[in-house]
Amino acid sequence: MLIGALLILTWLVLLLRYPRKALPLSLAAAIGLGLVALYVVWEDNREASQLARLDLRLSYSPEQCPADRTLLVELNNSNAVPLSELRWRVAAYAPGDTVNLAESTYAAPRYRGPGELQAGAQWRDCLPLPPLRAGYRAQSLEFRAEHLQGTFAN
Repeated sequence: MLIGALLILTWLVLLLRYPRKALPLSLAAAIGLGLVALYVVWEDNREASQLARLDLRLSYSPEQCPADRTLLVELNNSNAVPLSELRWRVAAYAPGDTVNLAESTYAAPRYRGPGELQAGAQWRDCLPLPPLRAGYRAQSLEFRAEHLQGTFAN
């Protein structure tokens, strides 16, 4: 913090004392920083729109899945590019409620996608349920994927 303040103060002194030399360098640095910031914002927006085009559905399905992995995951990649990696957290909600009933403990399972998923392809798998708060049963809850993080091939 102190070093940053000293650098800004030094830059201001140089700009006031030697404006002919410091102003062009300052403008070039500001333009460079602006271009980097625009690129970062563009990348974030592109990734967010690609993640929004993924259709990820979660459901409790003991009849289609093994007893130790009763969370059925269905993923459809409707992007024009392949999905390289996908991670998410599972949240559980009572119908019409906004309180997440899934415990977020250190021992909770980590959820990952299939790895490489081609454009237009689908993936299905059975994964373990997250630990639920005491008194709630999986059959009465709605499961949602939250905090999606992913990368796409370019």
